[in-house]
Amino acid sequence: MKILYLAHRIPYPPNKGDKIRTFNEIKHLSAGNEIHLLALADNPDDIKFQADLRPYCEQVRIFALNTTLARLKSLTALAGSGPLSAAYFYVPKLQKTLDQWLETHEYDAIICFSSPMAEYLFHAPALNTRFSPGMSQNPPTRPVLIMDFCDLDSQKWHQYTKQSRLALRMIYKTESRRLLAYEKQINQAFDHSVFVSQIEVDLFKQLYPDAANLTAIQNGVDTAYFSPAAAFPPVSLRDTENQKVLVFTGAMDYYANVDGVTWFCQEIFPSVKETFPDALFYIVGSNPASGVRELARIPGVRITGFVDDIRPYYHGADLCVIPLRIAAGVQNKILEAMAMARPVVTTANAFKGIAGKPGTHALVEDTPSGFAHAVIRLLEDDTHRLALARTAHAFILDTFNWKTNMAQLENLVCTHQQAPPPSPSQTTGSLQ
Repeated sequence: MKILYLAHRIPYPPNKGDKIRTFNEIKHLSAGNEIHLLALADNPDDIKFQADLRPYCEQVRIFALNTTLARLKSLTALAGSGPLSAAYFYVPKLQKTLDQWLETHEYDAIICFSSPMAEYLFHAPALNTRFSPGMSQNPPTRPVLIMDFCDLDSQKWHQYTKQSRLALRMIYKTESRRLLAYEKQINQAFDHSVFVSQIEVDLFKQLYPDAANLTAIQNGVDTAYFSPAAAFPPVSLRDTENQKVLVFTGAMDYYANVDGVTWFCQEIFPSVKETFPDALFYIVGSNPASGVRELARIPGVRITGFVDDIRPYYHGADLCVIPLRIAAGVQNKILEAMAMARPVVTTANAFKGIAGKPGTHALVEDTPSGFAHAVIRLLEDDTHRLALARTAHAFILDTFNWKTNMAQLENLVCTHQQAPPPSPSQTTGSLQ
């Protein structure tokens, strides 16, 4: 089958949440299908990785996303009615290439990853009839349109409103409302809507009872790579032999991660250090924001920036802390830590998409005192810590298998069954 895949961020290297999922979707589908990939790169240096995707794709085109211009476009979009995210990720050069490819290729399926990429299809002349109200009674059988929302982004913006200054809060509230309307529109227009967990499916159904053709497809973990038995170069994390080490991993220019580690350092870590004065907290990840770099002034906090191999940090940690107050979907950093047989302390928001059992697969706390107590309890009790790590590792091996989970996506790609036509009251087309 011939599949057109659109991604809002280049799926390589697979070193952060969305890239991990998109890369593994493309990798799996490429085994028996012809993939044509269009994607954006918000870091100009990432365009060089286009070559790394060619073994999986018949055609690859990566377009630079000028983030400064994108921000201006999204702010301008405030004057309209469409979501700011759609304006932010809209690049005319990608649209032009998409239009050309749709004219010259007959695709069996089109997969969009992340809701803003639907805007390109809504603007594509070759798909005008597909989205026109007159076609709703007799939709074409090809191409099958699949939206992988991954997380429900509108609710992520809703979470931002709770942790932001008043001026930003109003913008975030507006974007949450507009984006939810857009997500509903996409569900009406596309044949399948995919989410990373059943919790995200249930949330969308709660917000939009008329939602149809929803599928939860979980992430996986490369358990051969993220394995406590894998060979990787060691990294010395301790100054003294018995020093306790806590580790957080993630892209450190991402707002939710910045908020999480700041909260941990300011409100949780001081309590941990009362019991373990020489404890170390490693913040491991690329592009640390200025607020993150400031945290290095706190005794015991160490900022690594980008690392070539994250596994030695998991391996060297006594436990991994994932103190995310803002979180949705599935946190790959939790999956990776568990796959490396590391015990995890996290929050309910960060853990809920994994569908594990709090207390059995991870300790889950939402208050600073509860979180600190959980960390201290594990650091004091080697038996409890090791038992938690073992059950977490077994859970990952049983549940998060890329091959099994991605087979569900291929089944959607191959289906000929279409979604029920929308009612006359439902609208399609761009909101902009």
